[in-house]
Amino acid sequence: MSKISKLFKGSSGSSSSSSSKSKHHRSRGGGGPSPQEAIHKLRETEEMLTKKQDYLEKRIEQEITIAKKNGTKNKRAALQALKRKKRLEQQLTQIDGTLSTIEFQREALENSHTNTEVLKNMGYAAKAMKKVHENMDLDKIDDLMQDITEQQDVAQEISNAISGPFGETFDEDELLAELEELEQQELEDNLKSMGGLPSVPSIKLPSAGPSHRATTKKRVEDEDDMRMLASWAT
Repeated sequence: MSKISKLFKGSSGSSSSSSSKSKHHRSRGGGGPSPQEAIHKLRETEEMLTKKQDYLEKRIEQEITIAKKNGTKNKRAALQALKRKKRLEQQLTQIDGTLSTIEFQREALENSHTNTEVLKNMGYAAKAMKKVHENMDLDKIDDLMQDITEQQDVAQEISNAISGPFGETFDEDELLAELEELEQQELEDNLKSMGGLPSVPSIKLPSAGPSHRATTKKRVEDEDDMRMLASWAT
């Protein structure tokens, strides 16, 4: 058997063995790693690749230095340094792409894990609400709310009855009219107590002309007649 056949046989045997071990591990572990474990592994991979990036960048700087140093003295060594720099740059580019893919996968897994936890907590809350409501009867709740509304109406009626005026109620317009009559009567009584207003004479007053002199002459004659009667009576 050739060495190549032995190599493939050994590789096949080892791969089948590792595959069976992996299947056995998954069966024992219950369906693969948890999200936390997967996220932790991805972070470790990111750290490893980042360290390799730093190493490659330093190697590239070294090769550039070698190329500059041997540029005029040893052209062949300078070209070999530049070739190594190109290969290192290709590896650096590949690592950049790998890091982007791993970062995207880690973020997606973190979001999925967060969503799973949110949904799980929402499920717990829904179960708690169901447990709270399982002893409640909607018909009884409707009856209770109706009773509360009726009692509120009764309380409002009682409040209105307590705050309303006692005794008989009268028409306010009639009371105002009666008040105006009383005020008018009071005014008239006050005028009477003060003597009232002077009345206007209905006859004409004598003028200061000839009629006044005739009245005076007649008065004198009456007085003479009275004296004559008085003397005759004595």
